[in-house]
Formats: sequence, C-alpha cells, structure tokens
Amino acid sequence: ALVFGQMDEPPGTRLRVALSALTMAEYFRDVQKQDVLLFIDNIFRFTQAGSEVSTLLGRMPSAVGYQPTL
Repeated sequence: ALVFGQMDEPPGTRLRVALSALTMAEYFRDVQKQDVLLFIDNIFRFTQAGSEVSTLLGRMPSAVGYQPTL
C-alpha cells in the first residue's frame, strides 16, 4: 500500500497522511501478520502541517515552537 500527500494540499490532509500510513502499517503487522516497512521521506512536513493545524485551532505552541500535541 502507498499513502502520500503533496505540499499543495491543506495542512489537515498533510497531517492525516502520516497518521493514516501508521494505522495501515499497524493493521498489516497485527492483523495480516505481514512484515512492514514504513518510510517517511520528510518528517518536517508532518510537524509543519501539525503546526499549521494547531495555529488554525488557536492552540498555544510549546516553548520551542512545536504544536502542543507533538
């Protein structure tokens, strides 16, 4: 399976891509009993999307600037 998100998509979509891929990997590992390789090419995009979503929701960033749920 392949899950991908592009940078021109809304931040909520980009945030869900990594979480959806992780959920799928866990399913294949736990339910299907398959070996799984999860590859994330740029984790910064995930944190950037999370920061944008947190800003839109009005959540205060942490002391180092990341969203409070990271």
